[in-house]
Parts: sequence; C-alpha cells; structure tokens
Amino acid sequence: MSDNDAAPENPLRKELPEEVPPAPAEAEPEAPQAPSGLTGRQRLVKGLWPPRVTRAQLIVALLLFGLGFGLAVQVASNSDGDDALRGARQEDLVRILDELDDRTERLEDEKQGLEEQRDELENSSNQAEEARKQTVEKERQLGILAGTVAAQGPGITMTIDDTKGTVEAHMLLDAVQELRAAGAEAIQVNGVRVVASTYLTDSGNSVSVDGNKINAPYRFKVIGKPQDLEPALNIPGGVVQTLEKEQATVTVERSDKIIVDALRAAERPDYARSSSR
Repeated sequence: MSDNDAAPENPLRKELPEEVPPAPAEAEPEAPQAPSGLTGRQRLVKGLWPPRVTRAQLIVALLLFGLGFGLAVQVASNSDGDDALRGARQEDLVRILDELDDRTERLEDEKQGLEEQRDELENSSNQAEEARKQTVEKERQLGILAGTVAAQGPGITMTIDDTKGTVEAHMLLDAVQELRAAGAEAIQVNGVRVVASTYLTDSGNSVSVDGNKINAPYRFKVIGKPQDLEPALNIPGGVVQTLEKEQATVTVERSDKIIVDALRAAERPDYARSSSR
C-alpha cells in the first residue's frame, strides 16, 4: 500500500487534550504494629534493655557501691577482731583490759586538764586582776625590805643608854645581825633606816649609820615577832649581856604596833640589770 492510500487523520483527535492520570492518594500512616510472635514479657525486656543511664544515676550508683564496700570491710575487720579475741589466752585478755583501763584513765586526765585550762581562760580577767594585786603587794614588800616604804606591825623597841661612851659601832652591828637572824623585817635606829647594805662606823664618841651620825641613847625600832626578837637579845652571852658589861643600860619593850617611818631613797644600781625579758 502506498502513502496515498493511508487513511486521512481525524482533525478532532488533535484538538482534544490528553487525559491526565489521577494523582495517587496520600498514603495514611499505618499504626505501629507489635512485632509478631513476641510475648508481653519479651516486649518489657526489650523496652528496658539496653538501659538508658543518666550521669546523676551513675554517680549515685558509684556512691552506693563505695558505701557498701566500706561497710563490708568494716564488718570483716570487726569479725577478724572478734575472732582474734575469742582465740586469745586469758593472760592476753587481762593485759588488753589493763591497757584499755590505762588509756581510759589517761584520757580522763587529759579531759580534766583541758577543762581546767578552759576554766582558766574563762577566768582570765579575774586572774589578770589577781596578778595585778599580787604585783602591787610584792612591790610593797620589796619596798619595805629596801627601806623605800614605811611599815608598821608588832615588834619591840630596844633602847641603849650609853652614859660612859663605851658602846662602839661593832656592838650595835651585832645587835642588828642578831635581830635579823631572829626574823626582824624592818629596823630603824635613831631615825636611820637599816637595809641590807647598811654599815656602821665609829665617829668619835658616837656612831655613824650609813654616814649619818647618831648619838646615845640609841633607840632601835624593830618590826617582827616579839616572842622571837626579845629572847634572841637576852640569850646568855648575847647582845644585852655584852652591852651591860660595857656599863650600858639596855631596855627591851614589846609592842603590838611599831612604826618604822624612816625612808631610804631608791638607788639605781650602776651595773646590775634585770635578767628577765
């Protein structure tokens, strides 16, 4: 067949649009289906494993593990100690008990010492005031001994009347030494205070005390215990008998109140210094 014999094309077919295929419908989401063939227990295990552990949970787990380990070690140590005591001899048990008693006693002593220190610290203000009072009292006592402070108290008065001029300085010095040995705490001779450095010298028909000339009658004012001072002067061969041999008259009187008011100026040593810091 020739080309001319071909059937003519239908003009209507060219003008019709081509048919558009319908858009596929959107697929609806399918509900999840449980795996087939799994029981409820298996599904639970599959949901819990592998576990999802947070950092906080991990830290808590480590702490609990450490606590449990420490408790286990302590229990084991106590068990070992109990086992050792069970197997110990009676002598060892007695020795251990004695050591525990000694240790308890030492701890009690330490406790008592600490409590005493606490009380001392709590009363530090009172102690400071007491220390100040003691310092003042000590200064007063030293002042009496040094002759820089007046003093009063029980004692004796000894009067030596030398009408013949036979009393010498060494005789008065013997009287001072005898009084000191008997416990005299303060001595005054004719208005001159006698101290540790006092010296007596003859000065013509009189006597000088630390360079101060004094004349008879020599009057000693002494503070101390009268019951000791008077017998010390009247012992056989003592001061009173020696002065009476020199034709001097000696009178000793006890008194409840003797006033020693002669003072010495405080002297600063030239070389000696306090060693305390």
